[in-house]
Amino acid sequence: MVHPTAIIADSATIGDNVTIGPYCVIGDHVSIGDHCELKSHVVIDGTTTIGESNVFYPFSAIGQQTQDLKFKNEATALIIGSHNTFRENTTIHRSTIKETPTTIGDHNNFLAYSHVAHDCQVGNHCIFSNNATIGGHVEVEDYAIISGLAGVHQFCRIGAHSLVGGMTKIVQDVPPFTIVDGSPATVRSINFVGLQRRGYSEQDLAYLRRAYKRIFLKKNTNLAVSLAELKIAECASNPHVQQLVEFLESADRGVTR
Repeated sequence: MVHPTAIIADSATIGDNVTIGPYCVIGDHVSIGDHCELKSHVVIDGTTTIGESNVFYPFSAIGQQTQDLKFKNEATALIIGSHNTFRENTTIHRSTIKETPTTIGDHNNFLAYSHVAHDCQVGNHCIFSNNATIGGHVEVEDYAIISGLAGVHQFCRIGAHSLVGGMTKIVQDVPPFTIVDGSPATVRSINFVGLQRRGYSEQDLAYLRRAYKRIFLKKNTNLAVSLAELKIAECASNPHVQQLVEFLESADRGVTR
């Protein structure tokens, strides 16, 4: 299952039924779980731990040193879950800070040339389209989609079930359940189609629509005032609306509206 041109460090740990194609390079301290496949020309380096059933396409570079100039050769790490796909030329960097390893969850799809910077936390079932890029310390929650050529500033959060449009510039947190687009980014609507596909009820969608109108159609109203009004509205009893409120109240960088 290992092509003769592949180079694997003696200290690397390779699981069962792993395919390593031509010209792949596996560095020291790398651990690859069962049933993974490295197509060809894949480089995995650093203290990188990879779960099972991940697929890496040619020229993906995984676990490379952070580009953060504050890095002083600390023992930092990258942790990848299971059932992820990394397409051509994807780059995933390990962390700058030892205590916050770059972490990728399960069932994510990283399309060609997408980039995850140091100390990022990516959840489960996310999609990064071609050339989607997130800066350091970004958090991407479950089922988020970042479209092609979109860029996310350091320390921002991308909320669950949100959709970031193509070529969008993100400099503040993206609320969950929303579609954002533009430069600067603006909330356009609730992500109805995505939520319907994931089994959200008509009542859930109706309550989220009401919350959207109170928060995002009143852009000139202070966010704290809008949140206070929302919290006493009937729709605030819905757990998804509560999730939206908690996200907005915990925003440090401000909120995309």
